[in-house]
Amino acid sequence: MKVIILAAGYGTRLFKDLKNDRNEQFKHLIGVPKPLLPIGERPLISYWVEALKVRDDISDIFVVTNNHYHHKFKEWAQKYPFVTLINDGTSSNEERLGAVSCLQLAIDKFQINDHVLVIGGDTLFYEDFHLHNVIGQFETIVKDNNYANLVLSYPCKDEETRKYGILETDENHKVTALREKPSPTDTASRQACPCFYVLSKDSLTCVQTFLDEKKNAPIEEKDAPGHLLSWLVGRNPVHVYPVSGRFDVGNLESYITCHKYFQQNIRNIPTYLQ
Repeated sequence: MKVIILAAGYGTRLFKDLKNDRNEQFKHLIGVPKPLLPIGERPLISYWVEALKVRDDISDIFVVTNNHYHHKFKEWAQKYPFVTLINDGTSSNEERLGAVSCLQLAIDKFQINDHVLVIGGDTLFYEDFHLHNVIGQFETIVKDNNYANLVLSYPCKDEETRKYGILETDENHKVTALREKPSPTDTASRQACPCFYVLSKDSLTCVQTFLDEKKNAPIEEKDAPGHLLSWLVGRNPVHVYPVSGRFDVGNLESYITCHKYFQQNIRNIPTYLQ
């Protein structure tokens, strides 16, 4: 299995919040890409890399960055020589390729023909999440169907459906639809879907097919990976693994919440996420 961590975003909402922070407590974070933000005792992305590196079934870890922040990731990666950085070549948010295109960039560059774990570089989970259990569940479903895929879901409030991709599922926890930021009256589901997907190797060609179909679409349709998932649901099986919640470091408020939680609650760092 390969891992692709999507870390090529520009963090525009967080950057705006930091510039407008009146007490200047967090001004030192200006210019730090979100995956490298200090969370508790280490950069956010390091929690993932530390948990992934001990797994025998993970053969490669790729991190897709942009050109603007590439030098910062190179400095970080000195501690992790087994991590491969991929520069998407863009230098501003206006030039961004979008998350799905970055995923395909990694697939193409390294001719990946294996199961792929896709992780959003600004996401962490609560302590009930364990890679061992999630990958074990994926291995079970892919034995029954080579085209099967696995995604996470967590409960959200009524007023939060407009912020997330919302999964609709059947009685067997198989996804029947993903609705991108629906109103609470448009769906009975309250299952939010974070950017954490386990894609089977037989589904990987779907990424390029999706991009080919969307080549003339606005960048937003190629940036939010939920659009890919919504498209994939109608073609290949997608199953759900439920967790209690996640940290989505999108703005200053969510960063502060996440940072404080890890300072106060994440004690056993060596086993977190494993």
